[in-house]
Amino acid sequence: MTNGSSITHFLLLAFADTWELQLFHFWFFLGIYLAALMGNGLIITAIACDHHLHTPMYFFLLNLALIDLGSISTTLPKSMANSLWDIRDISYAGCAAQLFLFVCLAGAEYCLLTVMAYDRYIAICRPLHYGTLLGSRACVRMAAAAWGSAFLTSLLHSVNTLSIPLCKGNAVDQFFCDIPQFLKISCSDSYFREVWLLIIISFLVFACFVFIVMSYVQIFRAVLMIPSEQGRHKAFSTCLPHLAVVSLFFSTAMFAYLKPPSVSSPSLDLVVSFLYSVVPPVVNPLIYSMRNQELKNAVMKLIKAVVFQQQ
Repeated sequence: MTNGSSITHFLLLAFADTWELQLFHFWFFLGIYLAALMGNGLIITAIACDHHLHTPMYFFLLNLALIDLGSISTTLPKSMANSLWDIRDISYAGCAAQLFLFVCLAGAEYCLLTVMAYDRYIAICRPLHYGTLLGSRACVRMAAAAWGSAFLTSLLHSVNTLSIPLCKGNAVDQFFCDIPQFLKISCSDSYFREVWLLIIISFLVFACFVFIVMSYVQIFRAVLMIPSEQGRHKAFSTCLPHLAVVSLFFSTAMFAYLKPPSVSSPSLDLVVSFLYSVVPPVVNPLIYSMRNQELKNAVMKLIKAVVFQQQ
């Protein structure tokens, strides 16, 4: 039996047992991390520098790119360092920081995706009121509310989780610290308060999910009533990237947290955790840039400016 107060470090799950595979894991994750940095960094810089993109939709997209950068920077660097140095350790403070930041950023992304659904609803269903309902102050307040609610929720979760006594060692079956892995190594009679907290948060998550679904029901109704095919295509093209990002975020997270214990295994948990923690920050910039001509033009203008300035 291990007392949680005496634990000074945790052991993360390694991706491979041999040095060659660990080195491959390092280079593979490094490539993914650099791709995420470049993709999200280009979106942030393009939106910040191009005044044509200073609209509510792109303001929320900039916040989403910031969240994706923070999320992948929370999990991958430590895992890459462990593989490169052939270690598994992470300090108690480092694990607590990972847990808090990952939950905070995941919550902020969820709230922001809900706000972005509202943005699309107003733009398509109530276009005459778009400027008044989504002014600059309203957008800042909604973004601040998304970040603030995620921060408070994560703080509550983190304090509650880290205060639970640990009785089953210090090995975390994950390549980063997450709440479900802490519950697995906690005392069986001590984590019910965290379970109840998760249930309460689940109701809030479900409410946001219903809001997103109802928003898109209204959006699709309004789009189908547009007489011209070109108008319908333009309206759909502004919604498809957000809908794809929402689908990717929900499908990976729900499979990770709601899959039955009977199909759980260390290798499957590792793959699933990779899907919901690493894939969205890398894929989101591609989804938005592929379907958005204005954003593509701004990114290309930025790249050309950098290249010609260097020459």
